[in-house]
Amino acid sequence: MTKQPTAPAASHVDFERLAHEVGPQLAARAAEFDAEDGFVGENLEVLKARGFHTAGVPAELGGGGSSHAELAHMLRTLARYCGSTALALSMHTHQVAVPAWRWRRTPEAVEGLLKRIVAEKLTLVSSGGSDWLDGSCKAVPVEGGFRISGRKVFASGAPDGDLLMTMAVLDTPEGPTVLHLPIPLKADGVRILDTWRTLGMRGTGSHDVELDGVFVPEAAVAVRRAAGKWHPVMHTVSLLAFPLIYAVYVGLAEAARDKALDLAVARKSSPDVELVIGEMETELAAARLALTDMLATAAAEEPGPIATSRIMIGRTLVGRAAIRTVEKAMEAAGGAGFYRKTGLERIFRDVQAARYHPLQEKAQSRLAARVALGLDIDG
Repeated sequence: MTKQPTAPAASHVDFERLAHEVGPQLAARAAEFDAEDGFVGENLEVLKARGFHTAGVPAELGGGGSSHAELAHMLRTLARYCGSTALALSMHTHQVAVPAWRWRRTPEAVEGLLKRIVAEKLTLVSSGGSDWLDGSCKAVPVEGGFRISGRKVFASGAPDGDLLMTMAVLDTPEGPTVLHLPIPLKADGVRILDTWRTLGMRGTGSHDVELDGVFVPEAAVAVRRAAGKWHPVMHTVSLLAFPLIYAVYVGLAEAARDKALDLAVARKSSPDVELVIGEMETELAAARLALTDMLATAAAEEPGPIATSRIMIGRTLVGRAAIRTVEKAMEAAGGAGFYRKTGLERIFRDVQAARYHPLQEKAQSRLAARVALGLDIDG
């Protein structure tokens, strides 16, 4: 293990407290973004001005120096004010958290990117929803690098993004090989397509990105791996990214619970309403406990099949419990919860997105089974 560089540590920034400070400003525009399928770019600019985009960069490199758990609490708090803003930021934040984790081990491989995030105020965009183990888009070898062509989906934050952290598939004699590489979103051949018309999380700007022969130099390729197979880098992403993403859904559940309690007070009290509120509290506790276990796993475990399975089990449990919490909140609120003005209806739609991140429930259950049985997870 390489010893990390030493430098004077910057003062620690409490981004959870800052999230509460700026939260009302974010919330004030949330309904408008949702109603108009608008991108939460203004909210993200507010956050960037306060340093949220560098929260995960080590303090020694000029960033906020937040721990992984602190990043989760930051995103969870932001979600209580605007789910789309929090989810869009989580996609950038987990792309920062992975190289920050690596910097503690092999700093020379990632220090340049982390410094650029601070100095150039970069926003990273993930294409993980398009790629996962198989990868997507085609890489064709050319002199000095590759030409990348294809289409990515679920590229949250794309309208204001700077670097697309993505993958492409290269045909080799050994079989399809996935290349991990960054693509500047303003590069020739990159086009953001206005496709994001969805049930919920409407403000995330998760548009399709079309790549038409985009040149990527050979030196920019960070990882090469067999398509469709688990690789250490994918275990690292699983360990670090999903507790941050699913912290957003816990925050949404907490916001729904608070709104439901306010609305329930205005209703005539009854044993039935009290029962529903008790069920809501129980589901929220389950979501919080599952997130706590995900964060504990990320803090204590090294990347690998066992840790990935535990993280993905947590992903399923958080998602289920968050959705059920919001369902119970709608029930506890009564008819008032059906009106847009209460904000519960939007949270109900936004929380449904918890279903769609990898690994979705069936794939997660198969992984859990193979790990439990001691089988090859690539089988």
